[in-house]
Amino acid sequence: MNCPFCRHDETKVIDSRASEPTVIRRRRECLKCERRFTTYEKIEQALIKVIKKDGSRVPFDKEKIRFGLEKACYKRPVSQEKIELLINTVESDIYDNFENEVPARYIGEKVFNQLREIDQVAFVRFASVYREFKDVNDFVEELGPMLDQWVEHPR
Repeated sequence: MNCPFCRHDETKVIDSRASEPTVIRRRRECLKCERRFTTYEKIEQALIKVIKKDGSRVPFDKEKIRFGLEKACYKRPVSQEKIELLINTVESDIYDNFENEVPARYIGEKVFNQLREIDQVAFVRFASVYREFKDVNDFVEELGPMLDQWVEHPR
């Protein structure tokens, strides 16, 4: 590791700790100028391709999940931390269960099911796009079980 200040190539690690599940934060000190700096090491994941409905394959991009969730959760009481946790949970699940390719439908269902537990309005918004609702009957069909459950156990 080169020192960012003097470019000397010898440093020592003073402290290491996990900052995220797959990231290690290291505090280092240059052996020449004695200045300290922080580095982050992230495990490089194998590139997974997403198999879309039309059969095409695109690289997995968790930012697409974030974009969809942020639209669904717009003006809803869903914290950024909950969105991040959902994204990280889905991403971990994908890397745990698939090596090279994952169907887009699998990703959508994972997001869909977790969002249902977080916020029902955001869930319906997401569902309307994900399930491609064509008319109000599609909404009623999706909301039916949720409304039945609510009638049985109102919040």
